Amino acid sequence: MTGILVERRNLRFTPAGTPVVECLVKHVSEQVEAGVQRQVECEVPAIALGECANWLQAAAPGTELRLTGFIAAKSRQSRQLRLHITKIEFVEGKQNG
Repeated sequence: MTGILVERRNLRFTPAGTPVVECLVKHVSEQVEAGVQRQVECEVPAIALGECANWLQAAAPGTELRLTGFIAAKSRQSRQLRLHITKIEFVEGKQNG
């Protein structure tokens, strides 16, 4: 998934000492559905742990990212989905052509 970092919370740590950062990423693209172009725009909540959390902590809002990971429920009590980031790539050089 590609997107723009909209919001990033401060780095925190799990009881075991693992770094964690939660964020919100805005995705905008054009997709083909049933043979028709469709404009897709959404904000996706995401979470990064470990080394990915450290990299995400360094990113400022407005940064363009390419994220890899998996989708899972936020918790056992909340079935809301969020992206668990397993790989972060910073997309550079596209702001000014």
